[in-house]
Amino acid sequence: MRRQSETLLLVPLLPIFLVGMFPMFLIALLGFFGLAIFGVLVICVGLASSNEARDNFNHDVIVNGYARRSERAAQASDMHLAVKLGLRLEAVGAAMIVTAAIGLCYAG
Repeated sequence: MRRQSETLLLVPLLPIFLVGMFPMFLIALLGFFGLAIFGVLVICVGLASSNEARDNFNHDVIVNGYARRSERAAQASDMHLAVKLGLRLEAVGAAMIVTAAIGLCYAG
């Protein structure tokens, strides 16, 4: 019986590697400045996530009208969870920027 090549196991992981390669090169080549840019990108993702959650909630209210109390509570809960995730991403991005600023001050 012929043995299959182990390289076929790596083929599904290739897109993940290619997507993750850009931020790692950004940090490696630009140093602390790259970390700050990556922090700004993380903040942008957090803001977009929060805005999208609010947009979906408002869209449901406008298009479908006010639902029953339980459905409205479930929609509001989903929105609050997504907004909290966005706030966490914004905090992580701000921490990355502060870390980069401290690193630039001490390394420079």
